[in-house]
Amino acid sequence: MAENVKICDIDDEVSAKLKKFRFRKEKTNAAIIMKIKADELKIVLEEEHDDISLEDMAAELPERQPRYCAYSYAYQHSDGRVSYPLCFIFVSPEGCHPQTQMMYAGSKNALVKAGGFTKVFEVRNTEDLTEEWLKEKLGFFR
Repeated sequence: MAENVKICDIDDEVSAKLKKFRFRKEKTNAAIIMKIKADELKIVLEEEHDDISLEDMAAELPERQPRYCAYSYAYQHSDGRVSYPLCFIFVSPEGCHPQTQMMYAGSKNALVKAGGFTKVFEVRNTEDLTEEWLKEKLGFFR
């Protein structure tokens, strides 16, 4: 039942950016940061970054407001191979207004589905967004 809930619409620009992002050919880390425009109940693009570390992306995020992040990561495997997993990271910091948190949580699954994400993670604190954290999470998808 919960996966059928859709509170916010996805802006056409976000849909187009996610589709293009999914098929990007660059070999660098990149991020798309999205937020909800509460007055329009719409998920919109906030920022795009190319060649950005996870720690630098975390520094761009607000401390007390949720955000959705699409992150393309150059993942170096232990056998020397490099892959570029596309990750969806839902940042929902503690101390957010409960109504805002519910709006983001209720819209997350629709955005994950629209973006075709298979590696979906959630953090409650931006300080947890480190390369070490991401490598640990991606280790489960070998």
